[in-house]
Amino acid sequence: MKNEICQAIHEKKIVTFSYDGGTRTIEPHCYGISKSGNELLRAYQTGGYSESGKSVGWKLFSVNKISKFEVSTDTFNDSRPQYNPNDKAMSTIYCCL
Repeated sequence: MKNEICQAIHEKKIVTFSYDGGTRTIEPHCYGISKSGNELLRAYQTGGYSESGKSVGWKLFSVNKISKFEVSTDTFNDSRPQYNPNDKAMSTIYCCL
């Protein structure tokens, strides 16, 4: 999934996937590894399910919990406000906007 995520980030493609019991629509911004060794995806969620009830906003996803990952042909313009390419949640960054 690493190559698919990085390609979606570089091409600014909108992505949908299943996560924690629902489908989410996101704009992927940064993908890497946490200090504890887990793969993480920082994204701006634009719609769909949210366990917290906030279906729009910045989210940090554990890649091992993502299923049905689909890259859309639709794109987004640029990074969202408050985006930090030096994401402190990640000790290693594979790719980012």
